[in-house]
Amino acid sequence: MDSISVKTGKRQELNDITPEIEHYLNTKKLTSGILIIYCPHTTSAITVNEGADPSVVRDILVALERLIPQRGDYRHIEGNSDAHIKTSLVGPSVQVIVEEGRLMLGTWQKIFFAEFDGPRTRKVWLKWIGS
Repeated sequence: MDSISVKTGKRQELNDITPEIEHYLNTKKLTSGILIIYCPHTTSAITVNEGADPSVVRDILVALERLIPQRGDYRHIEGNSDAHIKTSLVGPSVQVIVEEGRLMLGTWQKIFFAEFDGPRTRKVWLKWIGS
């Protein structure tokens, strides 16, 4: 297992980590298999979505905030209950097929690190399954 570091600058943001993942594949010379991209934090997540139009990222964050506002009838004393709920909905990991050293993403797809309780420096764990 390997890891990459992600530094976030806002309380909530989606960071495109696709270039870091591609760099990892190239450095390790990984060719064909599955890459598991996992976030070991309870207030951040990993997702795949459109990366061409920044409005999509904005819309996702706005919709999540509307559905799960920062302030609510929460009992968790740390004040970040919304971040825990958003993380549960988005999920801690994705699996991406890799062929001939390339991520098999759709035309507009990117891999995003979702921060819901930043800014922080986070880890993303990478596990390769393949040849």
